[in-house]
Amino acid sequence: MKSLKYRIIASVFACSVAMVGCEDYLEEENNSYLSLENIDADMFDQLVAYTYEISRETTTYYTPNVYYTLEDLGTDIVTRGGAITGTDELNDYVNLTSLNSSIGYYWTNQYKIIAAANVVIDNSEGIADLSADDLAVGLGEVKFFRAMAYFKLAENYGGVPLVLNQITVAERDFTRASEEAVYDQILMDLEDALAGVPEEPDTFGRVSKDAVRHFISKVLLTRGYKSYGSDADFSQAATLAETVIANHPLEDSFSELVSIDNQRNDEVIFSYLFGSNSVSRGWGNSRHMMYKFRFFDYPGLTRTVKGLGPMPTPFYYSLFEEEDERAEATFTRVIDATEEYTATVNGSSVTVSAGDTAIYFPKTAWTQAEIDAVPYAVINPGTYFQNDGVTTVHYPMFQKFDDPAAPFAQPDVSVQGERDMVLMRGGEAYLFAAEAYLQLGNTAEAATLLTTLRARAGITEEVTATEVDIDFILDERARELAGEANRWMDLKRTGRLIDRVLENNPHAALNNALQEKHLLRPIPQTEIDNSGGSIEQNPGY
Repeated sequence: MKSLKYRIIASVFACSVAMVGCEDYLEEENNSYLSLENIDADMFDQLVAYTYEISRETTTYYTPNVYYTLEDLGTDIVTRGGAITGTDELNDYVNLTSLNSSIGYYWTNQYKIIAAANVVIDNSEGIADLSADDLAVGLGEVKFFRAMAYFKLAENYGGVPLVLNQITVAERDFTRASEEAVYDQILMDLEDALAGVPEEPDTFGRVSKDAVRHFISKVLLTRGYKSYGSDADFSQAATLAETVIANHPLEDSFSELVSIDNQRNDEVIFSYLFGSNSVSRGWGNSRHMMYKFRFFDYPGLTRTVKGLGPMPTPFYYSLFEEEDERAEATFTRVIDATEEYTATVNGSSVTVSAGDTAIYFPKTAWTQAEIDAVPYAVINPGTYFQNDGVTTVHYPMFQKFDDPAAPFAQPDVSVQGERDMVLMRGGEAYLFAAEAYLQLGNTAEAATLLTTLRARAGITEEVTATEVDIDFILDERARELAGEANRWMDLKRTGRLIDRVLENNPHAALNNALQEKHLLRPIPQTEIDNSGGSIEQNPGY
């Protein structure tokens, strides 16, 4: 895409929905003068590009880290990175209210995307130098992003206001459409997107028909579980996923899939792009900062990455079979020293050189005698939350998102990741199809798909039809997709959020506060107040 020379204009329009944090401005001013006149093809392209940018930025912004907070935290495989004490609103579901800042940011971010898309849609007529094909592509792209935003809103909050046009005058009396109506709009936008975007865009990172098919499959799979869904949703979800599978074959190995040297492989369906340009990459990809503990407090280690964050649960680590190659590709059990240090082994001093092991996380517990015989720290399973006098938590850190181009520099410097953020890939299409077939009662076909996916991970044993149930698929999704910001919705969709979180998230289990009302987040209080009460709160908040 061309550079965003109309970024200022577009950012003004991103404030055109009163619910996105520009309320005071919109209440005080009549913004009808902002309507674009004499728009040309170049400006249309810039407004479409801005929709890409705002979608990327609201997905990757690290502070506040709402993308991960609301889409992975508080699940069976991700918890907060701290001792099992105290309470937390989002992970432990204790005292979660409409005043929670992450809840508010998440809502705001989705409406920013919607506002940007609405600007493009409402100013798309009569552009003399824009071809019909280019117009259809641009509209398809922004409707794809609008549909993604509404899907996130519907799954997190239920029914929400449907804002489908650019807001040019102050509005306050928004009301919530039903969740079913929001889903209807999502699917209408996606049908338009499917018709408009190309099979294979000229530029990697643009929306393709397979990206739309993949997302429709997810939406239909989710709707199929609802009271207004049907088996036809599952059937169509499976068909679309099979089409995507055919077009995006699995990489030969999981390690090749996640290699930073192989980011744009055939399995990838859609990614947000960043790169080394400090202007075009915006806030940067923050995934490399996630799932890291204070390893640099140990002898021989200096800080090499900015950011800490949530941590995987012990249950997550227990999911991997011995031969499953995804474990080694996803997280590391060995942390090497970055500088020389001296350790004591059986009363004698031992020099540990840079590059030697500094911390080791064995798969099975070592005896104390075995631990005493080595010059490095050994953290046994079952002790990840125990204060060892160095840190309160320690665990095998994720490495599948590591970005050597974004090392830690200084505590007050924001290190922006450069690697692509993969949002959709063929491996997930296998899991969508398998889940849809399970819901249709075709466990044999589901087993075949799961066997193929697991074979890529080095697991030779075939999955049998009798083994396939929703927990089997959720376990497989955890192994394949951990950290990719989808777990909360997976558990909610399948009706397993409450049971699996209380069984496997140690902080949530301690507080035992998770209940049915938490299947929806509270509507941000500012939105209720700004609407004059026309937007109603979700039950229980």
